[in-house]
Amino acid sequence: MSPNISNRLSAKLAHIREGNYKPRDFIIADAKDADMGGGINGVGFNEDGGGGGAPKAKTAADYLSSMQQMIASGLPDIMLTSMASAEHLISGNAFEGTDICPAIRLNDTTDIWGFRGAVYRDTPALPFRTARLKQARRLCALGLYAVTFYNDRDQDVATLNAYRDFREQADEVGMSHFLEVFNPAFDINTPDADLGSFINDAIVRCLAGVAASECPLFLKMQYNGARAMAELASFDPGKLIVGVLGGMAGTTRDTFELISQTERFGGRVALFGRKIYCAEDSVELVRLMRAVIEDDLATTEAVDVYHDSLVKKGLAPLRPLKEDRQVTDPVLKPEAT
Repeated sequence: MSPNISNRLSAKLAHIREGNYKPRDFIIADAKDADMGGGINGVGFNEDGGGGGAPKAKTAADYLSSMQQMIASGLPDIMLTSMASAEHLISGNAFEGTDICPAIRLNDTTDIWGFRGAVYRDTPALPFRTARLKQARRLCALGLYAVTFYNDRDQDVATLNAYRDFREQADEVGMSHFLEVFNPAFDINTPDADLGSFINDAIVRCLAGVAASECPLFLKMQYNGARAMAELASFDPGKLIVGVLGGMAGTTRDTFELISQTERFGGRVALFGRKIYCAEDSVELVRLMRAVIEDDLATTEAVDVYHDSLVKKGLAPLRPLKEDRQVTDPVLKPEAT
């Protein structure tokens, strides 16, 4: 029998669509699919390679260990990985006894190719898929598909055609998906509108012609400010469940502020990669992300609690507390208090 979407995720999505959302329904995904874009560079490096030498590359085993630790915590609703990682985790029964939903990145367009020496992000993304849907469906029922819009007719038509073909194949194998919409990696021309408005219109136009049975379960996109988030989240909340991606690691306050602002302005999903992976204590960070949403814990207080926990566990913080309490992401600053 093919695997299904977890009961926990299904229930949360139903509550949100039906207008019965409560903070406990907020969805958190741990995005550990960086090997699909950056290879070894995406998985990361230990700061000290030993003996004061150059940083030593982390391994696939290191990356899998971080996933297993997070799964064991039971905190995220979704664990997003590459196909290779999903095979390891599922064959090792890592999800057994949990209600965490595994998900696989189903396309890897060239604008996420960030390995050492790569310059692919300097030009518009070419649609590309490594993963085969039949293979992915053996492992799980949910996957991620990503697009980027450039305000370029030929480029955007090619992107939309590739997405149409993907939906047809996903429908054939019974694979549900969520849709990631990246901001372009470089400035594009949107003459009479800001980028957030352009992205919102592109998303709505893209999905207006999609049958309900083929629609993404939710969106994953960059936070383009409070106005843009509120506009899209309120447009068709029964159909468009809006989620935010994490972007760069930033300060711990940035992490808590991003999830807080997302929820405050109508977003219902947070899918964080580096913000979780690069933290001193990933599990404690996600626990406090939940507390910020579910218990209305202030973002500054959450940073304080996080640092107290690091001290108790004997973990060295990456930044002094005063620095880590600062909001450094410009898009978050207007709404931060």
